[in-house]
Amino acid sequence: MSTPPFVRPAALAGRHFSTVIVGAGINGVGVFRDLSLQHVDCLIVDKGDFAAGASSAPSRMIHGGLRYLENGAFSLVAEATRERNLLLRNAPHLVRPLKTVVPLSSRFGGLLSSMLRFTGITMSPGARGLFVVALGLRLYDLLGRRQRVMPGHRIARVPSADGALFRPSVRWTATFFDAWISHPEWLILELIADACRDQPASAASNHCRVLGCTGNTVTLRDEVTGDVVQVTADTVVNATGAWLDQSAATLGGAGARVMGTKGSHLVLDHPVLRASLDERMAYFEASDGRVCIVYPFLDRVLVGSTDIPVDDPDHVATEPAEIDYLLDVLREVFPQLTFGRNDVVYTYVGVRPLARSDADKPGRISRDHSVVVEPPNGTRTVPLTCLVGGKWTTFRSLAEQATDEVLAQLGRPRIKSTELLPIGGGADLPADTPSMTRFVQRIMAASGVNRHRAADLVARYGAAAMALAGRFATYGDVPLRHAPSHSIAEIRHLCRETGVVHLTDLVIRRTLLAIRGEVTDASLAELAAIAGDALGWNATRRMQELQACAEVLRNQHSVGLAAVPEDPPSPSEASLPAAPIYSSIPT
Repeated sequence: MSTPPFVRPAALAGRHFSTVIVGAGINGVGVFRDLSLQHVDCLIVDKGDFAAGASSAPSRMIHGGLRYLENGAFSLVAEATRERNLLLRNAPHLVRPLKTVVPLSSRFGGLLSSMLRFTGITMSPGARGLFVVALGLRLYDLLGRRQRVMPGHRIARVPSADGALFRPSVRWTATFFDAWISHPEWLILELIADACRDQPASAASNHCRVLGCTGNTVTLRDEVTGDVVQVTADTVVNATGAWLDQSAATLGGAGARVMGTKGSHLVLDHPVLRASLDERMAYFEASDGRVCIVYPFLDRVLVGSTDIPVDDPDHVATEPAEIDYLLDVLREVFPQLTFGRNDVVYTYVGVRPLARSDADKPGRISRDHSVVVEPPNGTRTVPLTCLVGGKWTTFRSLAEQATDEVLAQLGRPRIKSTELLPIGGGADLPADTPSMTRFVQRIMAASGVNRHRAADLVARYGAAAMALAGRFATYGDVPLRHAPSHSIAEIRHLCRETGVVHLTDLVIRRTLLAIRGEVTDASLAELAAIAGDALGWNATRRMQELQACAEVLRNQHSVGLAAVPEDPPSPSEASLPAAPIYSSIPT
């Protein structure tokens, strides 16, 4: 008997699954989707929300890792560039090409250090120059030729416009293409939905902590109610990223396999910088040798990132010194522009799950991945498959490797590959501008929404926008009073259909309102009222959710959020019609 895709732990009590996957980040969900495609019934759980860890806090780049070439990681770059190309094909509604420019000031910078590195001798590389970058990009294009959908690189004298943008020493620019993802958390939710469509017996539960594994029994606790339930499994997968070692101990595993480095990012409201970038990412080195990025992200600018070792992934935050560091880097690279803390509308931080290493600098730790299988032991009678390391871009190939291991444990064959399988709203999405224009027009005709709203929905949900627009129109599709890029019907849909448990799930991961710096006291109260109405929260629970979400946003995310209102509106007040003003997400 099947259950809905998103379930609370109480609905799982006593059930048996072929595989239980612990960790609902991108790698765990990748395994969940691949196994379900092979008709394996799976349960995936996470102590927090889906994608609440590092998977929701990347640089939002889908890339091959140009800088990994210096460490000789050719196979990783070949794999990552191929997976980048596949994501551009399989999830075109969320993953888009990103033109990237590298400012260059010297001809021979970094040449000696790069040559010595291949002999095993390391030294500070200094600023990479024209020859090193040109060679690296030629190799990058060669390694990324499989499934390629974007142009190759080119190098030119610095254009006059860029001469006014970058520091005066810049003489050339190298241009190449990678990709970016607008909403990684949504892609993860789409993967879960696809998995449960392919295998209706699979299920996903967030805010559900694993307490232990004895025999073939996995004990779970609902982090909202405190209820403890048990399920049984034939295999268990540990895909908890930076928490891998902690989870292994809980699951009766062994070994110290991972280490974490935190990466902090800033989102700026800086129209002059955004316009000067001209839809390109600037990929450059700071004076200390760190590689940094800055690119237009929706109507903002995203800047990243730091790379700092951490011991406890549960207690990380963007420190004031990190904000100052990234702003100083911007001042160094773009001396004609001014930057201050008032430009920062949002900060976020994630912990990269890296394979344990004795490298002297975080940037030299391999971003590669592996799958380790621990056999049954005296406590646990089922095998434990551990996903070690990895990066966002290569989730599909890592999941494929782990899935093949689990299928072998279950004695079952692989039925289908995920290689060319569209994800969520990427299925049947128009591939060219005329077809997309006609698609938007069909949405407008069928639902009655205007062009801006139709384009918004396509940018968020891809081909699924047609059905969703019709569903929202049934309820009037009334825009939110304080966040008019979303409607009341849309927020209710997200609450009821995507596993929302807490207000933070909705505000930070189901929408892009927080990362765009668009959450205000009024909009947060409005969202809390609608979510409470949709999920059956009483007045006390609604206030608790509002206060908790505001605290998270103030302390860890939105820089400018003010105090929590003492008297948030009721659901009926929050549902009053507002002027139909829409802010479009670029496609």
